[in-house]
Amino acid sequence: MYKATQVNKDTWWVGVNDKESDMFESLWPLPQGVAYNAYAIIGSTATAAIDTVKGPYHDEYYSKLLQALNGRTLNYLVINHMEPDHAGLIAQLKSKWPMLKFIGNAKTVPLLKGYHGIEHDVLTVKDGDTLDLGGHVLTFATVPMLHWPESMVTFDTTTGVLFSNDSFGGFGAHEGGLFDDQTVKARWEDEMLRYYACIVGKYSNIVQVALKKLSALKIQNIFPSHGVLFRKDINQVISLYDKWSKFEGEKGAVVVYGSMYGNTRRMAEAVCSGINAAGVNEISLYDASRTDPSYILRDIWKFKAFALLSCTYNTLLYPPMEAICSKLLNRMPKNKFLGIAGSYSWSKGALTALQDFAEKSKLTKIGPEVEVYTSPNAEDLQKCFELGKNLGEAIL
Repeated sequence: MYKATQVNKDTWWVGVNDKESDMFESLWPLPQGVAYNAYAIIGSTATAAIDTVKGPYHDEYYSKLLQALNGRTLNYLVINHMEPDHAGLIAQLKSKWPMLKFIGNAKTVPLLKGYHGIEHDVLTVKDGDTLDLGGHVLTFATVPMLHWPESMVTFDTTTGVLFSNDSFGGFGAHEGGLFDDQTVKARWEDEMLRYYACIVGKYSNIVQVALKKLSALKIQNIFPSHGVLFRKDINQVISLYDKWSKFEGEKGAVVVYGSMYGNTRRMAEAVCSGINAAGVNEISLYDASRTDPSYILRDIWKFKAFALLSCTYNTLLYPPMEAICSKLLNRMPKNKFLGIAGSYSWSKGALTALQDFAEKSKLTKIGPEVEVYTSPNAEDLQKCFELGKNLGEAIL
């Protein structure tokens, strides 16, 4: 998107595409890039920018913002979220418009000082407060821990646009059009779910609170700070957030294995065969050493069941599998069926660690638990098959 784009009455998209960054938060891969969506509202009496973008994109953002302002002064900057990919240019805007006023909530204030040294010209808002720009009345709602304590959303009561910041966002840069009716759902939905599982999923119970809170607003459009803008069908994305935050999985399974020499991989393949034999066709098989955890988390969120199989490494869980377990415990997905299996040679350890994970996760564990010495024999593989079959039957 090479220029400022009008996305509603007096409302402009002034964001940027990032196709250069390899990782989001230096953690999550971006094979399709990522968009930093920012907006400007040009009221009859005042103007407001809604968020900024990541610091390196100053020139492109500033150029688009000037196009939207069309000679007007920028009066307000609404700060929905202080994370630097949305608030990276706050100090630069203040230097360009010294009279600029900042809109944030009480938890925004210390972060604004900490990141940018700004303490003055800050207007603190709370739920239900309004800002009249002339022809556009903005109201604010805090959504703490979606996904920082100061996170909030801004609603234009005139146009019905919800500027939702990270909520309803997704990975992926814009490829032609900004809107949901200009792209293919299958293309953005997987990247939105991957974003949800990695960034928002830990706070799923708070998502439910926020959805109830926002249901009182007469929302016509949802414009997040990453990914697709929703104007044709906002219910499609609200229903996805409702489903994901309730952990309503589809009829499928994820099988993740950690294997040094292929023995645990064979066990995992037997589990997959058992799942399929039970009548489940949606199965994702992942090597924890070769698949980025974000894709594994995404599919665990997507489906009803998963199995973790690991070899023992220096008396402990295999490190790539340990990393997966750590990320899962941090996010605590619920309403899932879980199967576990381990292998060892000179020392046990993997199955014990997976048993500990299963207990902490509080998921519904499906048996049998399988532990294999050295390489699996026919009886071992049959047990793995039975584990998969039982998982499949639980799914159905």
